[in-house]
Amino acid sequence: MAGTDWALPIGDERITTDSWIEVRSPYDNHLVGRVPACGDEEVNRAVATAREVLDAGPLPAWKRAEILDTAARLAGERVEHFAHIISEEAAKPIKTARVEAQRAVSTFQFAAVAARTLAGEIVPMDASAAGDGKFAFTLRVPVGVVGAISPFNFPLNLVVHKLAPAIAAGCPVVLKPASQTPLSAIAVTRMLIDDCGLPPGHINVVTGGGGTVGNAIVDHDGIALITFTGSPEVGWGIKARAPKKKVGLELGNNAPLIIEPSGDVETAAKKVSVAGFSHAGQSCISTQRIYVHETVLDAFLDTLVPLVEGLVVGDPLAEKTDVSALIAPKERDRVASWVEEAVAGGAEVLAGGKVTEDGVLMPTVLGNVKPDMKVCALEVFGPVVTVSPYTDLDDALRLANDTRYGLQAAIFTRDIGDALRAARTLDYGGVLVNEVPTFRADQQPYGGVRDSGNTREGPQWAAREMTEERVVIISL
Repeated sequence: MAGTDWALPIGDERITTDSWIEVRSPYDNHLVGRVPACGDEEVNRAVATAREVLDAGPLPAWKRAEILDTAARLAGERVEHFAHIISEEAAKPIKTARVEAQRAVSTFQFAAVAARTLAGEIVPMDASAAGDGKFAFTLRVPVGVVGAISPFNFPLNLVVHKLAPAIAAGCPVVLKPASQTPLSAIAVTRMLIDDCGLPPGHINVVTGGGGTVGNAIVDHDGIALITFTGSPEVGWGIKARAPKKKVGLELGNNAPLIIEPSGDVETAAKKVSVAGFSHAGQSCISTQRIYVHETVLDAFLDTLVPLVEGLVVGDPLAEKTDVSALIAPKERDRVASWVEEAVAGGAEVLAGGKVTEDGVLMPTVLGNVKPDMKVCALEVFGPVVTVSPYTDLDDALRLANDTRYGLQAAIFTRDIGDALRAARTLDYGGVLVNEVPTFRADQQPYGGVRDSGNTREGPQWAAREMTEERVVIISL
């Protein structure tokens, strides 16, 4: 795989361009591959091809489900293949990359269920005198061509979370994967077309920057729906730029976790030691702000800090590695500067806080932080967690809600009343009890409120978003 050129599937062709984008390992900068640098011409061609597929009419539901079933089976057989691509292009530790590849199998499986069950409803027309003598029902029809823009941090599974529901809904796709990690997206698209029976033109891949290819997709009149995962600034900019399109946004977060005295403190600490640092914290639901009741703070830190200090940092392809490089040196330097700024403001480094000789930011735990510090107020998107004490639950809930984000939050407690109070009070798209906010099952409704987004992902919900409801009324 390393150093090869990757042509792009557009219709029944594999296209290249005169210029290329190099994909390099974020860990040691070795060349992983090259992809074409696309522009307006390739986007126009991809949209035109997708539009031809749309105009020809959707595949029958059974066929869409069959394709997705086959994709799930083949993806399961190729977990190691996909995991190595992910690890190479994203510097995701190989054992974590395997988890992502396995999750993509589940995403395909649940999308197959969505394809088989996506349906309209019967409308009770005789509920009014005007409807007497009429029979009505709704159909779910494809919304149109989907423009999918995916992020670097889950280069396989988040791509599948866009492609698989679109297949289930009968929508052709123009896909722009992240420029840093396009190879997983191309590989899974090739699998769908070459090995799963998806006719050419249903998925068309264009690679390039957000300011070129991304904007061309957003602005194109032939695209009906944009599905975007990434930063709030870019996402809401897309929404403003395309007011007549359906725009689904899954954006950032600075996920809070509350630990009550009745909660399992040891389990919480063990989960945080993974959830705060998996893929170097580059997940929009990476556990970031931890609020621990003052009576159990010492016990929590006594468990957490040694676990974090024991994480193996280094080469993502090494089997023992837990944490590797951030996606780019500038991101490592940004996160390190936020840590330094917090320390200058009085924060205490309880673990990590340094950059290793091979350029990896060590997993970091900060105490004595203030809410207005960047490491608390903003999305770190790096291997950093903050730990703060609180006195009563109302204070913790207030602190957790003191943010512009709202994707997922969590609480550890054995008190069902406190759990339900947190579920009602925390202003987030998802609230988890006795679990970290980093948990996500691929079949769940997943999405945020406020600056964290405006949609719900998960194959069942995404497939419905990718359809329009058409009412049919028959006079009897």
